[in-house]
Amino acid sequence: MDVDAEIAAPRTAAYPPALEPLDALEWSQAVELPRIAATATRPAEIRRAWIHRAAEEEVLALFRAVSARGGMIPAPWWLRALAEGRLDSRATGFRIEDRIAQLLSRRPGWEYVPWAADGESGYWEFMPSENGRSGHKIPTTILNTSRHDGWIDVLPAHTGSAPSPIAVAGVGGLRSRLGEFEAVR
Repeated sequence: MDVDAEIAAPRTAAYPPALEPLDALEWSQAVELPRIAATATRPAEIRRAWIHRAAEEEVLALFRAVSARGGMIPAPWWLRALAEGRLDSRATGFRIEDRIAQLLSRRPGWEYVPWAADGESGYWEFMPSENGRSGHKIPTTILNTSRHDGWIDVLPAHTGSAPSPIAVAGVGGLRSRLGEFEAVR
């Protein structure tokens, strides 16, 4: 090498590489559902992601690390409630989802929709409320939430913008109000 030769400045990239925090990438993989989830008929059938199988403490630690940056990250309702200290365990969240499935799967007209966003638990739709006598385009929908400690919200059948969700007081509250929610057709 010629000692007197001028050393060329390092080339700069036209666009610097975009770096994603490693834990955010890890989280996106942790909530990813397998393709077979699209055919699920109840929440238990989509519990195949890392967040459903890994040690609860590990799931909670990664969730907290990623969510500490601010903003909403994809996560199931039960994990949000667990991180807030309002739900005692992931198993309790699974039990709530399973009790709703047990109740609704026996009733005609209710269908489970598993293709919510990655990390979500899916939701239930009352199909007779869509395009029935009332002409609603969006059916009555039941979904789990961490918004309140009843863990269940109902979106009434509607056309146009979504109405405010109705907070339901747990599975018992849902059971007692199903006639009201199914009356819209």
